Amino acid sequence: CKGPGVCRSGRKDMALRCAASLAAGRQPRCPRLPRPAREGTVRWSSAAKASAVKINEKASREKILTLESMNPQVKAVEYAVRGPIVLKAGEIEKELRKGIKKPFTEVIKANIGDAHAMGQRPITFLRQVVALCTYPNLLDSPSFPEDAKNRARRILQGCGGNSLGSYSASQGINCIREDVASYIERRDGGVPADPDNIYLTTGASDGIATILKILVSGGGKSRTGVMIPIPQYPLYSAAISELDAIQVNYYLDEENCWALDVNELRRSLNEAKAYCNPKVLCIINPGNPTGLLQ
Repeated sequence: CKGPGVCRSGRKDMALRCAASLAAGRQPRCPRLPRPAREGTVRWSSAAKASAVKINEKASREKILTLESMNPQVKAVEYAVRGPIVLKAGEIEKELRKGIKKPFTEVIKANIGDAHAMGQRPITFLRQVVALCTYPNLLDSPSFPEDAKNRARRILQGCGGNSLGSYSASQGINCIREDVASYIERRDGGVPADPDNIYLTTGASDGIATILKILVSGGGKSRTGVMIPIPQYPLYSAAISELDAIQVNYYLDEENCWALDVNELRRSLNEAKAYCNPKVLCIINPGNPTGLLQ
């Protein structure tokens, strides 16, 4: 409202009502009129609105995640353990199961140490404890030995609500960390091990990836260099690529049972300093990845 006598409706009677309302201390109620279009705005027809909706729908249907838009570090990951040779082996296995004739009857997978897949029997005690923890009613069954039951009870007592389905502490279940600390102390000849300094992971791969995430930083020549042995286990090169770190190779001495050579380490370290910041040294020999026979 622009005040008495200047009603936006253009009606004199409304202007008088407006003046009376203001004199009485009340807010005048003016009739709702269509707002004039602002300068530069466009009045859309129904057809134009429908067309705009179709355009928006088309845009919303476009894929957000594509090979071009995904994280380039993930695309750079190469994991030979699950690479093209393994995929081809899987295809051949399917063909053998279908009865397709080959000059062989089975595929032997030598890419990983998958002992159970090759027929190794699992440790009975571990399977019994897992079964008892996941289904505690079996604790009353005479089919399970007492040592397995006692171990399962101890683990369940360390879980919230005595249930394996509860959330644990970020470091892992406390009683298991205590057992790990006791083992390390015995292994190291009595050197104390603190359970609070032990973190449980869902396997070695998860542990390695977590440690590398903590250590990797920087860009350009300050990017973190990770020194790994060649031959190496492909997990390391894959994790390094994913984290956008720099792989720094050092070579094991094949003629000396794949031993680690200090002079080779120095060579690799000094050369790497020219293009990155080498601050991680991975030592996984003897035994992994090449195995060791003497």
